[in-house]
Amino acid sequence: MRRITAVLLFLAGTASIALPFISATALTLSIGVIAAVAGVTQLLRIGQAEGGKGKIFRALSGIFYLVAGLWVVAYPVESEISLTLFVGLLLIFEGVMELAAAAASQAEARGLVLADGLVTALLGGLLVAEWPTDSLWAVGTLFGISLFFSGVRLLSAD
Repeated sequence: MRRITAVLLFLAGTASIALPFISATALTLSIGVIAAVAGVTQLLRIGQAEGGKGKIFRALSGIFYLVAGLWVVAYPVESEISLTLFVGLLLIFEGVMELAAAAASQAEARGLVLADGLVTALLGGLLVAEWPTDSLWAVGTLFGISLFFSGVRLLSAD
């Protein structure tokens, strides 16, 4: 199962690097659809909230998610600029967590986990440092590199 996951990560990373604008737009649209669905779900669950304030907060939350999701779907290119900053911060966080995992591990693949953490944190840092200038291509490229490297790590660690 790990090899299948690694190959899928490798293929997704390669496609993302080869087609960065398309992959960034697809990622942005996916996030928008997920947010819109979450908003609808919150609105459908208003009746389950306790008390009037709970219902108001659930309704406001649902409306916020729904409107934000629809805005992202309607304006995916503009949304990529915000997504670029978010993905950069996410990659920094993921890289730091990988570094912490490497520090706590005694496994053979510890060096690969350390390298994965360093590369991921570095890519996130580059994304944040160049934001918003490179927003339209960088998120797809850097996210693809991170996916590619994670796939290589999984294939290399037996």
